[in-house]
Order: sequence, then C-alpha cells, then structure tokens
Amino acid sequence: MFIAYTPAHYTFPLPEGHRYPLYKYQGVVDALEQSAVAKGLLEMRPSPALPWEQAERIHDPHYLKRWRLGELEKAEIREYGLPWSVEVVERARRAAGGTCAALEQALSLGWGMQLAGGTHHAFHAHAEGFCLLNDVAICAQLALETRRAQRVFILDLDVHQGNGTAKLLAPEPRVFTLSVHGARNYPFRKEKSSLDLPLEDGTSDAQYLEVMRGEVRAALEGFKPDLLIYLAGVDVLAGDRFGRFALSLEGALERDRWVFEWCKQTATPILSVMSGGYNRDHSLTVRGHAQTVEVGLNVLG
Repeated sequence: MFIAYTPAHYTFPLPEGHRYPLYKYQGVVDALEQSAVAKGLLEMRPSPALPWEQAERIHDPHYLKRWRLGELEKAEIREYGLPWSVEVVERARRAAGGTCAALEQALSLGWGMQLAGGTHHAFHAHAEGFCLLNDVAICAQLALETRRAQRVFILDLDVHQGNGTAKLLAPEPRVFTLSVHGARNYPFRKEKSSLDLPLEDGTSDAQYLEVMRGEVRAALEGFKPDLLIYLAGVDVLAGDRFGRFALSLEGALERDRWVFEWCKQTATPILSVMSGGYNRDHSLTVRGHAQTVEVGLNVLG
C-alpha cells in the first residue's frame, strides 16, 4: 500500500474571497478517500512539520527567522501573496515536511506523494507566489547529501516556471531542472533551468503531449536520474484563473500516465507533489489533482 501525506488538517486564516485555493487540499483528500482509500490502495497521513534546521539546507537562516517572527516589510508579504500569520508559516513548514516524508517513501517503495507542495517560487531568502519554503529543492539536496540518490531530475509541469528551484539548484550538477511552462505567464522574469520548454497561450492536449514524448523524454533519457521529483500542476487545465493553457482532464491524465509509465519502465523512484491548480471550476481542480494519484496507483500499483 502506498502512503500519501497531506497538510489538509492544518489551515490558516484567509480574507473572504482570497484567490488562494485552500479548498482543494481537503477536497482532494475527500475524493481519494472515496476511491483509492476505500479500495485499500492508499493510506493518508498528516504531513509532519519540517525541522527549521532542515530548511536551512536551502534557505537563509535570517530569512526564516524573520518569517517566523513576522518581522517583514509590506512589500515582502505582498509578493508572497498571502497575509502573514503564525498559522500560514506553520502550514508552509508542514507542507515541506510532508514532501520530505514522501521522499523517504519514494526512495524506499518507489513512489512517495505529498498532497500539497511544489512551492517552486521560493528563493534562498525571498518568498513569492504563495511559496515560502522550496520543498522540492530541500528534498533534492537532502537526497544527495544522504547519498540516497546520485542524480535527481526535477520535472516541473506546473504552468508557471519554477524560477526559485532553477536558481537554487543551478550550481548543482547532480540535479537537472526541467520546466514546461507558459512563455508569457508568471513569473515574468524567468530564471534559467537546466532545460526550459516555454509554450504559447492556448496550448492543447496534442501539443503538450508532443513535447512530453519529444524533448522531455530526450532529457530524461540523457540524464538518467535515479530519482524523479514530479510537480504535477493542474493549472495547465482550460479555465484555470492563472494558467493560459487549454488542456482537458483527459490530456492531463495522459500526461500523468506518461510520467508514471516512464518511471515504471526505467525503475526510477518518483516523488510527486500537487503544485498549482486554480480553476474557476473548483471541482475541476480537485478532480485533476486526485486523478494524478489514481493514475499513479493504476500504473505503479
């Protein structure tokens, strides 16, 4: 049985009508409890809090201290995108902790999943785009430092470029960062990943899957990772508030299946995180994230 970590039990205050999709975390848990959990295929566990010293592997200690204490400028909070509170900082710590717990599952069982995470806009000493702690970079560094992995591939399929991840891991030759994202979308100042694949607004299922089977496959086969970290963003779906692509649920399903099947065929452990999803139709966001897990169970289970 596979294990999924989730911070859905831990919430934080938000102003009414705020654009952050806090609803989706409990929604995905509820959806999976009716399918995968009910069938005995999946166990849910609450995400543990990340020790602050572990966050310091990637982030500046002074930066972390200021966020813990709320000693911030208004511009910093505005760029982060969420109002500061003790709870919002703790939630970020639990989301990152769940990703690290899922890393252990990935390295031990072949797949670990965090039903949150993918906070790829967090930099060494700078938060933006709802991202305070870069869980993906922390886990990549942890896997390398503990020698549980030698070559880590970060496959970022969120509609927005993983700028923080790209910047943080640029000096590390044992990590390959690949981002498939909207060419004209946020962040408007891109960083340089190992490979960036910017796509135009309105990208369809067929166009997206062609990139997966072409450039993405070639990069994976060229790098030969022994750990893949997958940011399975569903902000690629048509109707997303912050995405500009036009993928259907079926297209996203085929994308996820392609990733899991590649890992199965190559015996590559995979750590999956939810990443972005902000659809105008809330049920579509939840369905998209839940089906990533269901596809993984179907392929790897």
